[in-house]
Amino acid sequence: MEQVDDVVIVGAGVIGLASALALLDAGRGVRVLDAGRAGCGSSHGNCGTITPSHAAPLAAPGAIGRALRWMLTPDAPFYVAPRVDPTLWAWLARFASRCNAADWHAGMVAKAAILLDARAALPAWIARHGLDCEFREGGVDYVFRSAQARDAFEHERDALAAVGIASESIDGAACVAADPALLAGLAGAVRFAGDASLRPDRYVAELARAVRAAGGVIEEDCRVEGIHEDSEGVRVRTTQGPRHGRELLLATGAWSGPLARATGLGRLPVQPGKGYSITYARPVIVPRRALVLVERGVCVTGWDDGFRLGSTMELAGFDTRLNRCRLGALERGAAEYLQHPVGPVKREEWYGWRPLSCDDLPIIGRAPRRRRTWLATGHGMLGVTMSTATADLVADLVVGRQTRIDPAPYAPARFA
Repeated sequence: MEQVDDVVIVGAGVIGLASALALLDAGRGVRVLDAGRAGCGSSHGNCGTITPSHAAPLAAPGAIGRALRWMLTPDAPFYVAPRVDPTLWAWLARFASRCNAADWHAGMVAKAAILLDARAALPAWIARHGLDCEFREGGVDYVFRSAQARDAFEHERDALAAVGIASESIDGAACVAADPALLAGLAGAVRFAGDASLRPDRYVAELARAVRAAGGVIEEDCRVEGIHEDSEGVRVRTTQGPRHGRELLLATGAWSGPLARATGLGRLPVQPGKGYSITYARPVIVPRRALVLVERGVCVTGWDDGFRLGSTMELAGFDTRLNRCRLGALERGAAEYLQHPVGPVKREEWYGWRPLSCDDLPIIGRAPRRRRTWLATGHGMLGVTMSTATADLVADLVVGRQTRIDPAPYAPARFA
């Protein structure tokens, strides 16, 4: 007799695994399918910052003009690779339509709601499931080299404060005196004390362990080739044979758009945003907390036995080349702020694709024109940060419980 699972989840990244764990907590059985290895997607190589401070949408006034200018600067923090790609240009048109003050503020309110909910839930989530991931509270510092950049950030800082994300300003001398890892002469920093950090590769590995320990099944190297919903559930055609669930959750990150089109779920306005990181052995002096080097768009995180530079955003499709210019930009940027910008041993050079929705809000909820198919994607650079709130929201929607936050801003139907 055919095995029928309560919920089949496609995608064993941070969102798929966290959702699996929340559904297991809600009493549902889960089977997670992944075309590769669990936890080896975009969460593996990011900087692991937990940042409600990133609530400002990328779709901001002036963003398109900057992106067009930066097309001539291959190592710019946000780079659109020039090419003929109708899907990309359609996405950019929808993105551009959001680059106004009213939509920017509305998007910030919606992002802040899920970010703050996720941040509040994270310590108890880690403790309840025993996730060994070097979780550290104490904030993230946004560091500025120039007074002009620091002053320009005040508008965003005020907007963040209005949605409940507080910060404090630290002058340059005090900033350097408090952290010997920083170079003298910096203009100052803004500290978001509610931010935190963890080691992302260990976080996703621990999620996979917890899912299995709770009775969930994770099937790796199991590529989905077809999805068909009928009155009895959702049938999934895979490279390892058919799978059948009463419900299905698509949580395949940057691949959600192509997979949705290929399996008849329609078009999702999600583009792959390519990010880079370099991981080293710990240098002599490591910053005391995670940093955002604002003018260069570089994130810096240290762990017990490692040190990582990361970030940048490149819209170049699923280009698999390791762009040395963009890797070099991470090191050059760090050298402008840090006494020891790199570690003694380079352990990994990495790239991965983040799922960017055209309004920079996650896509969470029932798939349009489907009864048993759900979506959880479009988290951009914030999949790890939003993972707990997304997982609980998915479980609440699938089970039919009252949600902690309003799901409407994230509903896939907004694009229908």
